[in-house]
Amino acid sequence: MTEIDIAIIGAGAAGIGAARRLHGRGRSVLLVEASDRIGGRAWTLGVQGMPLDLGCGWLHSAERNPWVGIAEHAGFAIDRSTSAWGEQLRDVGFPPAEQEAAGAAFATWDARLRDDPPASDRAADALPRDGRWNAYVEALSGYINGTGLADLSVADYRAYDDAASDTNWRVPEGYGTLVASQLPPIPVRTSTPVRRIRDDGDRLVLETPRGAVRARVAIVTVATPVLANGGLRLPARYDDRCHAAARLPLGLANKLFLRLADPEAVPPESHLLGNPHSAGTGSYYLRPFGRPVVEGFFGGSGAADLESAGADASAAFAREELGALLGSDFARGLRLVAASAWGQADGFGGSYSHALPGHADARTTLAGPDDRLLFAGEACSRTDFSTAHGALATGEAAADAALALLR
Repeated sequence: MTEIDIAIIGAGAAGIGAARRLHGRGRSVLLVEASDRIGGRAWTLGVQGMPLDLGCGWLHSAERNPWVGIAEHAGFAIDRSTSAWGEQLRDVGFPPAEQEAAGAAFATWDARLRDDPPASDRAADALPRDGRWNAYVEALSGYINGTGLADLSVADYRAYDDAASDTNWRVPEGYGTLVASQLPPIPVRTSTPVRRIRDDGDRLVLETPRGAVRARVAIVTVATPVLANGGLRLPARYDDRCHAAARLPLGLANKLFLRLADPEAVPPESHLLGNPHSAGTGSYYLRPFGRPVVEGFFGGSGAADLESAGADASAAFAREELGALLGSDFARGLRLVAASAWGQADGFGGSYSHALPGHADARTTLAGPDDRLLFAGEACSRTDFSTAHGALATGEAAADAALALLR
């Protein structure tokens, strides 16, 4: 049995943040990761010479995002150009008058959340009955929250939105590449899922298929479905944490990359919304960094339907939407090169957390203090959930708490 001071469970942004904080502090540390790679939901896949982010890709709230400074210190380039999100290339399929009306509908919905929030805390209840642009607002919720408005807490959504800025930058080498590169030289065991944590006197025992680990303190950074569904069994005194995790499910947002037959057919760094009248439509970023690809983005129920249908069906859907906007010849030239399926990924079960109506306080419960078992991850952040920088901050906080406990 391995004996250590601090065990970190999960090698995503939170686990890496904890490891960075603990490295060189005079404590024995071991990081265990269920998958065979480092980075968690930050995952850059190299395809045909292109680093493609299948997970997080934008440095949100970039002016205060600590990954910006980390990247610069490590020698990564930062792209600070203005995003094309929210624009419609040549206004195709979405005339200016409709764009204005749709934007006004979203602004009205957002204002009601602040000025007259529904007593139910359900974001859907702030929509007008039979509103012409309700599907548009639902589509945006899918991209932002990974879920539809019926399952979204108003208080939770506002906590994030009030803290976030509109400054979004990128890492050309890949956000996932950046995150994974920041794991310090500590002992790591990949392909080692922790199935159970139990008490053993004044120690915790982590049971894995590769043997047990005995630790004085453990930092748990696994995704909320793992806790909610018993993928990681904990002592009964942590039932409240597991119940909180169940109220913070992961929404779904997937990416699909299609290679262009003729890159010059569309300008670089441009964008199209597939169908503004459909809640399940795709959002398409054309030629990011000038690369010969289209990055499709799908959220909420639309993402779930496409994921269950498979990558080829998702690519066919994207070709159909893009063909309706840019012509059948353009669509026929698109070739699938990569796709994510976070809902089916072992150890995840989704993309990023959202609080169910009436349960925004579950984040505080999940991240609460303890004398032995600490929790971190994007779901533990009250305002920066769903982001790699939110995960990083909670991992650092858990590491500081672990060091204080051992002192």
